[in-house]
Amino acid sequence: MSILITGGAGYIGSHTVRHFIDHHEDVVVVDNLQSGHRESVSAEHFYEIDLRDQVALDKVFKTHQVEAVIHFAANSLVGESMEKPYEYYHNNVFGMMCLLEVMKNNHVKKIVFSSTAATYGEPKSIPILESDETSPENTYGETKLAMEKMMKWFDRGYGIKYVSLRYFNAAGAHESGEIGEDHDPETHLIPLILQVPLGKRDQIYMFGDDYPTEDGTCVRDYIHVMDLASAHHLALEYLRKDQPSDVFNLGNGNGYSVKQVIDVAKKVTNHPIPAEVKERRAGDPAVLIASSDKAKSVLGWQPQFDTLEKIIADAWQWHQRRPGGYE
Repeated sequence: MSILITGGAGYIGSHTVRHFIDHHEDVVVVDNLQSGHRESVSAEHFYEIDLRDQVALDKVFKTHQVEAVIHFAANSLVGESMEKPYEYYHNNVFGMMCLLEVMKNNHVKKIVFSSTAATYGEPKSIPILESDETSPENTYGETKLAMEKMMKWFDRGYGIKYVSLRYFNAAGAHESGEIGEDHDPETHLIPLILQVPLGKRDQIYMFGDDYPTEDGTCVRDYIHVMDLASAHHLALEYLRKDQPSDVFNLGNGNGYSVKQVIDVAKKVTNHPIPAEVKERRAGDPAVLIASSDKAKSVLGWQPQFDTLEKIIADAWQWHQRRPGGYE
């Protein structure tokens, strides 16, 4: 029996593929390579397929006797989602519907879903709990929430059990430095900061320094990508024990401000990183920190790489090794 990982050539997907293989799972990867990188995939079985091609997807299920699905495949840029809502609904929501139908037709009853903290929108309290209101403020978060709700009804109607993992700011890279984060365009803070010591930009911009936080800059919960990978494996083990469908937050429970991230990056790289303050961006909450107590108690998950220094050091190793990314 095989584990199908959709979007397995993406940033988090490729690290999860590596983790699953290291834990002796038989992995099959499907990715349309719209934003993923074939070079990042270490699995023997790889198919360049779009989830909306149900005929091709069905053939993969039948060829490999799929036991369960780990679902990453989706568009995930917040700003782009506001400009291209049709594309996001078609790729993310319709793509999920196609996947679930193929699962239903092949009697596959387990799916672990890569969700997001964007489903919560502006938090009413910190830390954020799974029981808190979901009110997305962008198309991306709205599509992820729609995908979660679709799984709920497929569970009710067809018995397909799911775990939805809502995670916060993924960062870092595999300790080997062989795979890491490579987006085009890059929108994540840590790789943008590291472009300064790499000589790719002169400075970093901080959007707002007048937030109600200790130093005035936004605070976020950063989680090492390999800790995310291990959580997906634990979620699969949970479903293998015939447990009920559920939703879990994944984060370190520690918040770091933009200024703090820059300071740690200076220390790790031993390089000056000039920063300029710009106006606030619309829709940026002051603080986003997760409570991961439920994942720890129910799944037995415990982050292993939970210091900001470790997260940035692993990212820096990757970027030094491959300053141009995978290309």
